[in-house]
Amino acid sequence: MKKTMSVLLALVLLLALSVPAMAAGEGTITINNAVVGQTYTIYRILELESYNSTTNAYSYKATTAWNEFINSDDIKGTYMDVDAQGYVTWKDGADAAAFAKLARAYAANASNNVTAQGTANADSTNVTFNNLELGYYLVDSTLGTLCSLDTTNPTVTIEEKNAKPSNVKTVEEDSTGAYGSTNDADIGQTVNFKSTITAQAGAENYVFHDAMSIGLTYTGVTGVTLKRVDAEAATDASGNYEIKTEGLTDGCTFEVVFTQAFCDTLKANDKIEISYTATVNKNAVVGGNGNPNESHLSYGDQNHPTSTPDSTTMTYTWDMSVLKYANGNKNAPLENAEFVLLNGAKDKVAVVVGGRLTGWTAVPEAGADGAITWPENTVLATGSDGKIAIAGLDSDTYYLREVKAPDGYNKLANDVPVTITGATKGNDGTLTYTTVSTEVENKSGAELPSTGGVGTTVFYVVGGLMVLLAVVLLVTRKKMSAGKD
Repeated sequence: MKKTMSVLLALVLLLALSVPAMAAGEGTITINNAVVGQTYTIYRILELESYNSTTNAYSYKATTAWNEFINSDDIKGTYMDVDAQGYVTWKDGADAAAFAKLARAYAANASNNVTAQGTANADSTNVTFNNLELGYYLVDSTLGTLCSLDTTNPTVTIEEKNAKPSNVKTVEEDSTGAYGSTNDADIGQTVNFKSTITAQAGAENYVFHDAMSIGLTYTGVTGVTLKRVDAEAATDASGNYEIKTEGLTDGCTFEVVFTQAFCDTLKANDKIEISYTATVNKNAVVGGNGNPNESHLSYGDQNHPTSTPDSTTMTYTWDMSVLKYANGNKNAPLENAEFVLLNGAKDKVAVVVGGRLTGWTAVPEAGADGAITWPENTVLATGSDGKIAIAGLDSDTYYLREVKAPDGYNKLANDVPVTITGATKGNDGTLTYTTVSTEVENKSGAELPSTGGVGTTVFYVVGGLMVLLAVVLLVTRKKMSAGKD
């Protein structure tokens, strides 16, 4: 009996040393190592009619509230034998844990009108139920598990061996492939998440909840696996859960609801890993505040549900600005300079709408004349302030390519690298982010002489000098001729 009772779901025996020596109402159950914040409930399934301390014999009958359960086809003959007078004996080798689960389900069904003999919320690590009639008790907790006990003393002490399940959420940083609490990404990029549930024995009503912020769009669960504590590899958990995205009332984006049959197989510290994806969308917060994603696990008695604390990841996206100025003077901004933003490999160009990245498209091939026709929404022109801005960028190195210089200015010969490193984390954990600003200079050329201006004047001057020289020579020759005469 001791072996069968030392299970995750167990029954508590409150027995009298002798009936004459112990009157009804004198039993006590104390739970040591109770989990603070959890609710413990006890149900008296069998009443103790008599007890012989010398022969260690017990005489039980079902209580009125549990008589139908004890005599049901699921229980009678499988877990307990009931004779013609209603006396109940335990069948050798019967599974006490399975019996306790059935009893718990019966008590939870409101139509059975089962009343608990005691309910207490643990505000310390000890919970005590006093003044109990002696009998065979079911001890329940909102941990989704039942307490374990083997005793022959009407004053019973239970050592709580159950633990809370936990949930830890992580997100993948695409530049390293590592999972952690933060990442950064482009708008339009798919982000990979994992949540790992550490289960506990006696699991009940496991439901995984995930809530995405407005800057993240849920795209689907990509897999659920189970890694048992005594197994080397994880296995696919398909068929053991349902994914829900509609009819949710707690503000979640989606839920993974595990079957009770699956929960019944879980052992302490089994790992359930849920993988899923989301896309960073146009509503993403840019800069230090980030875009959170929260998840938690609800579990336990449906009448007293409880949850793990929220586990949160933060997805960041950043921005950059460009200042175009003239001839070394940053106070002389240049309007109508046209740029495209290329990725690090220079094989994709950013598509930008309303100052926000919406995606990337392939760089087109140059035409026969060497010119490139850039796709729609990829060419960005500086305004009157000489600036362009692009929000929604990952931490990475990009390249600005000038595709058209302002009138009168020379187009840049080389692409301009721009590196975004993200925010700086301080010692207190706060993030400081400053928009990456890139300053790009254009130089104007000197005005060349025109053939209709200075060139004509030169001809006029030279022609005049030649005429004057001819006159001087003519006068001189006449004077010399007159002197000979």
